[in-house]
Amino acid sequence: MPDKKAIQAVQYVRMSTERQVYSTARQADRIGAYALMHGFEIVRTYADEGKSGLHLKGREGLQRLLADVLSDDRDFQAILVYDVSRWGRFQDTDEGAHYEFLCRRAGVAVHLRRDLRE
Repeated sequence: MPDKKAIQAVQYVRMSTERQVYSTARQADRIGAYALMHGFEIVRTYADEGKSGLHLKGREGLQRLLADVLSDDRDFQAILVYDVSRWGRFQDTDEGAHYEFLCRRAGVAVHLRRDLRE
């Protein structure tokens, strides 16, 4: 039986302060393990270090990611995020859901690693 082709994915990592338990490197390690187990190939990393998750403004990594999602020459089918708090801690809870909806509508699945059974 032939091997399934890996699903092209990007990862998004964020931490707001140096004191956080889950550094962007640790998030990337955990996402990488999940990707390996579930047939994803990580082709790129988008990161926001030292950035609050309350707003999109100032989060260049997430802004680039969303622009790439909507791009005609996108080279990935999925986004892997350590957990929903890394995606954002938006004051308006609908804001995070809106960005996830834009991704799904563009044909890009958002996987929140900690929220999925391993």
